[in-house]
Amino acid sequence: MTSILFHNGYVHSSSDPFAEALFVEDGVITWTGENDTAASFAKRADRVVDLDGALIAPGFVDTHVHLLETALLDEAVDVAPTAGGVTAQAVLDLLAARVELDSAKAADVVADAAPHIVSATGYDDSSWTSEPLTREMLDARFPGVPVYVPRADLHSAIVSSALLASAGLTDQILDDRGRVSGAIHTPIREFIRELAPARRTELYRAVLAKCAALGIVSVHENAAPGIDTPEGLAELIDMTSSPESGLPQVVGYLGMLVRSVEQVEELRAQVPGLAGLAGDLSVDGSFGSHSAALREPYTDAPDTIGTLHLSAQEIEQHLAACSDAGMTAGFHVIGDRALDTVLEAVENLVKRDASYVSKLRRCGHRLEHVELADEASRAELAKYGFMVSVQPAFDAHWGTLGGMYEQRLGSERLCATSPIRDFTRDGIPMGFGSDTPVTVIDPWGGVAAAVFHSNPEQRISARAAFKAHTRGGWRLGGEANFMAGEIRVGAPAHLAIWRAEELGVQAENDGRSSWTTDGRSGSPLLPILSQDGNRPQCLATLRAGVFIYDDLGN
Repeated sequence: MTSILFHNGYVHSSSDPFAEALFVEDGVITWTGENDTAASFAKRADRVVDLDGALIAPGFVDTHVHLLETALLDEAVDVAPTAGGVTAQAVLDLLAARVELDSAKAADVVADAAPHIVSATGYDDSSWTSEPLTREMLDARFPGVPVYVPRADLHSAIVSSALLASAGLTDQILDDRGRVSGAIHTPIREFIRELAPARRTELYRAVLAKCAALGIVSVHENAAPGIDTPEGLAELIDMTSSPESGLPQVVGYLGMLVRSVEQVEELRAQVPGLAGLAGDLSVDGSFGSHSAALREPYTDAPDTIGTLHLSAQEIEQHLAACSDAGMTAGFHVIGDRALDTVLEAVENLVKRDASYVSKLRRCGHRLEHVELADEASRAELAKYGFMVSVQPAFDAHWGTLGGMYEQRLGSERLCATSPIRDFTRDGIPMGFGSDTPVTVIDPWGGVAAAVFHSNPEQRISARAAFKAHTRGGWRLGGEANFMAGEIRVGAPAHLAIWRAEELGVQAENDGRSSWTTDGRSGSPLLPILSQDGNRPQCLATLRAGVFIYDDLGN
């Protein structure tokens, strides 16, 4: 048994909001209290940590990540606007700098199995006024070089002819820009991700270490064809199964469609520890790629209402099979027509057999993103016990006035996107995720994005946002210990320690006094966040009392 005393700091505990110290024994919080009492625990502690005024709080849970894709794109050429990628020519120039490197250095920029592929990250032409990037431009500038330029949302990509040839897809018909999406994009992503096992493990560990350094104790991996394999997901779950791994826990979801209990059981055996057949099992695409399924046409593309990748019948069969097997099911859902299709499937299922009402509620099925959900749809989600994994950073990146969401949807539908406060008000369990690499791993940024939502009607308090990004994540992941994500006696010691410029109690930014340090409020403190300000510094992260990141220096 190991024990740690933390003292002389601030403790974010709803059960003991004035605590200054806490004691951890064998991975469990066994005491919280004041400094003058903490001295009695020092003699029996294996380690004593002087917080020196730092904040100790529950560690974050990121409920939507793609670890392998994140690692690969961390090594790609950054063509985001901040890197100068604001025109097609600028993107080509940035790619050229990589292509012109010594071949030994240029090798492995994406994968050992395809060492000469050059990949980009951060590509978003929604704000361009110049001509868009095309396959012909890539072929002319980089003849014979496999080049992969995925859109920021990863639902479409511009690819060179050499990459299509390498992947054996030269007979595919692309649009006039040479874009790939849907059924054509998936085999290209799979081709790029054919990695040697040793390389794959190295990449996993690098991203998980980054997560730990940001105060994250658990992530929900959303694997699917083109993203990662069942074998890769099984490795992730196994390599992080114990806190002694020194890594955040991976809760694994596999986005593969099933039609029977037998298929569920086959995948459960193939991926031991599988949390669900959910995640990026896509009903539709994304706003940015004009592939999210909408009830009404896109404002800037009036000839399209997006794409449905799954039918109501397929969704119904998947939900039935998973519910019968006691397995969590779930789907990627962005547009309102996609959500309508899911709810149509649910209604058909319960009409066929009323026993599925209780089965659905018991399994804790989940939906990812859910960017457009009106009051009637939210009522149906609550009725059947659905949970949602949302990405507040989407609103911060694309939901502002004049941003990509308004271009795609118009001002009226823009105000309906990312209904975070509505989910909270309607009692729908909610967790926060980054969808990395679509947006960067930045848990405090996610909290701030919810507090400063572009629509004032959807803003929530910092405490509510923090709870969604901590305790809410454990709930979405099916954690049996109901105290996970809290600091109270008996709770697992999933913790992070933060150095912040200012602590307080910050409400949603709706014109009222934004925070208070009044001790009579009895509210646990959190860092005061600004919309674009500095984030708290992570000093340490503990998973079940084991340090998985330690920069305390004592």
